[in-house]
Amino acid sequence: MYLISDNVDTYTGMRLAGVDGIVVHEREELYDTLQKVLQDKSIGIVLLTEKFGVEFPDIINEFRLERKMPLLIEIPDRHGTGRKKDFITSYITEAIGLKL
Repeated sequence: MYLISDNVDTYTGMRLAGVDGIVVHEREELYDTLQKVLQDKSIGIVLLTEKFGVEFPDIINEFRLERKMPLLIEIPDRHGTGRKKDFITSYITEAIGLKL
């Protein structure tokens, strides 16, 4: 598992949990870091703070479409999630077609 974060707080919290990572801020830094991380076969999951998915969806989607591994997962940062309160229930409803 490896973290690519846009802020030091999330990075620090994940380091305390034993997850290695890096803090990047610019588009080019994100792209270059993803290129390097995806070459490491020992990494199966790459955690990305949600801000990257909002600001640079084209980069994230490009890497997701090109390869199956590692798995790219967006996580909330210190500001919380940008999703609605019932986002899990909505996904389930869409997936199975039943309102919970």
